[in-house]
Amino acid sequence: MNTEMNARMKRLVAAALAAMVVGTAHGQALRPEVGKPLQAAESLIKSGKYREALVKVREADAVGGKSGAETTMVERMRLAAASGAGDADTATRSFEALSGGMSGAEKLRTIESIAGSYYRAKEYAKAQQWYARYFKEGGTSSANRTLMIQTQYLSGDFAGASKELMAEIQGAERNGAVPAEDRINLLMNAAVRQKDVNGEAFALERLVTYYPKKEYWVTLLSRLQRKPNFSDRLALDTYRLSLATGSMSSAADYSELAQLALQAGSGAEARQVIDKGFAAGVLGTGPEAGRHKRLRDLVIKRVDEAKKTQADDEKAALAAKDGNDLLTIGMNQVYEGQKAKGLQTMQQGIAKGGLKRAEDAKLHLGIAQLVAGENAKAQATLKTVSGTDGTADLARLWSLYARRAKAG
Repeated sequence: MNTEMNARMKRLVAAALAAMVVGTAHGQALRPEVGKPLQAAESLIKSGKYREALVKVREADAVGGKSGAETTMVERMRLAAASGAGDADTATRSFEALSGGMSGAEKLRTIESIAGSYYRAKEYAKAQQWYARYFKEGGTSSANRTLMIQTQYLSGDFAGASKELMAEIQGAERNGAVPAEDRINLLMNAAVRQKDVNGEAFALERLVTYYPKKEYWVTLLSRLQRKPNFSDRLALDTYRLSLATGSMSSAADYSELAQLALQAGSGAEARQVIDKGFAAGVLGTGPEAGRHKRLRDLVIKRVDEAKKTQADDEKAALAAKDGNDLLTIGMNQVYEGQKAKGLQTMQQGIAKGGLKRAEDAKLHLGIAQLVAGENAKAQATLKTVSGTDGTADLARLWSLYARRAKAG
C-alpha cells in the first residue's frame, strides 16, 4: 500500500469508528465533564488530528466515577482515535474491552484496522495474527488475504505463507483463472527460504506455464540439471528445450547443441541450430568466429555425406533386428521437413522394439511430434514417459512447453 492510500484508509476507518461512537452516544446520558472532551475528540478526529484526539480521550477517561455507558463511550472514542493515529496497541486494548458489544460488521472493520496498523508499523507477526482473526470472524476480503500472506512471509512464517499461496494458486487454476505472477514468485521465494525443493519446482513450473519468460526457463532448466539423478545423456534434449523456449543465448550453447545433434545422427537439426546461431549474431562473431565457421563447414559436409547414403541407411534400418536406427533416421527426417514420414519412421522403430532406452525413445517421439506441430499428440506421448534418471522430469517440462506453444 502506498502512503497516500494508507492515510486515506486511516481517515476512513477513524471516521467510521467515530461515527459509530456518536451514533451509540445518542440517547446515552453523559456528564458534561465526560461528554465535552469526547465531543472535542470527535472534532479532532474529523480533522485528522488523531494524537490530539487521544489527549482529549484521556481527559475524559480521567474523570472519576464513570458509569458503564460513559466508560463504553470513552473506549469507543479511544478506539477511533487510536486507529487513526496508527496506535495499534491502544486500539487493541479498546477493542478487547468493547468487542463483546459490537456487531459483526463493526468488529470486522475494527479488526481490519488494527491489522493494517500493525502492518504499516512493520510489526508483521502481530499483523498476521489479526488478519487471521479477521478471517476467523468471518471476513472475506481478498485484499486482506493477500496482506495476511504477505505478513506471514515477512514475519518468517514461510510454511504458513506457502500453504496459503499454494491453495490460492491451485484455486485459481481450478476456476480456469491465471494465477498472479507475483503470487507465484512469492511462493517460490518462500519455498527457497525453506529449502523446499518440491515447492520451488511447483512454482517454477507455474511461472513457465503462465509467464514463459526467458529467465524463468533458464532457472528451471538449470535447476533440473543440478538434480543428483539427472543423466548426462539428456544434455541434447535439454539444449533442445532451451533453444525452443528462447532461453539459449551463448555461443557455447549453440555450438554444443549442434555438435550433440550431429553426434546423435540428426544432421539436419545441427544445420538448423548453426543457421539460427549465425542469424542471431551469436555465432560467427568474436574471438571464436573462426571456430564457429569451421563447425558450420563440418555440419554441412556431414549433411551432404548423409544424403548420399540415405536410401541405403533406411533399408538397413528397416532390416535391422531392433528399432534404434529407425528412431535416429526418423528424427532427422522430421528436422529435414519430412514430418509425416519422419514420425512414421520413429513409430516403426518403437514398434520394432529392442531399443537401448525405451523411455528416451518416447521422449524423442514427443519432441519430434512437437517439432512437427502435432502438439496434442506430443503431450499425450510425453505423459507416458517414465524413469528416475531425469527422463520423466524433462518430458514434463517439454509437455509444459507444448501446452504453452499450443496456447500461443
